[in-house]
Amino acid sequence: MTSQPMLFEKRDGVARITINRPDEANPIDVPMLKTLFELAIECDEDPLIRAVLLTGNGDFFCSGGDLKYFTKNTDRIGRLLKEGTTYLHGAQVRFARMDAPMVVAVNGIAAGGGASLAFSGDIVLAAQSASFTMAYTAAGLSPDGGSTYYLPRLIGLRRAQELFLTNRRFSAQEACDWGLVTQVVPDDKLMEEAEALVQRFAKGPSQAFGSLKRLLAGTFDTPMETQLEHETRYIAANMSSPDGLEGITAFVEKRAPKFTGNR
Repeated sequence: MTSQPMLFEKRDGVARITINRPDEANPIDVPMLKTLFELAIECDEDPLIRAVLLTGNGDFFCSGGDLKYFTKNTDRIGRLLKEGTTYLHGAQVRFARMDAPMVVAVNGIAAGGGASLAFSGDIVLAAQSASFTMAYTAAGLSPDGGSTYYLPRLIGLRRAQELFLTNRRFSAQEACDWGLVTQVVPDDKLMEEAEALVQRFAKGPSQAFGSLKRLLAGTFDTPMETQLEHETRYIAANMSSPDGLEGITAFVEKRAPKFTGNR
């Protein structure tokens, strides 16, 4: 089970990605990040993938970068960091820009890059026993994985400063109360809840989901007039799409829509 550090499965319109080094706290190294980048492209390009589920195997979601791996390669550590973050950031951009919603199921501790990766999901479910720590400055490092982008936007600058500077561990419930995760669920219900969500999204209007994701991603940086023009163009494109026409027809006919994800 642990021979493959990253598991990938496509079934029923859902791509499932599992970080699979449970005996080592699910750390990530450059080869794993390259695999994640390739999987993100697959999720973005395959029209049959209409939802993505990301989780970890074991007691950790992800402990962040594999520092043992990097200390064994100190003669080229800068090169490896630039390569690894290129893969990580490239994967995160594709997950953020693809039509398919990504659900992250945080099954345990998420630290450093693992926390950054978790917070970048569209929907983030956390097990009740899960916890988080930013961890970077404790190791003399600065953040990556989009955390300096997401945290100030999600929780404000002051709270982000405190989490980055102190590296304190905070609970799933505190993360939810602050808006870093969507919902806290009992440990034994985490995957059940996550599966229910991705199954729902996989049957939904993929093009409309993608439009929504792009609109929300740009809302803090786009002038009002431009944002409203984007809304106009997206809703016009979606209403004339097969799923849009099916959605409004089903509403008029008072039945459940049957979305196909076709453009």
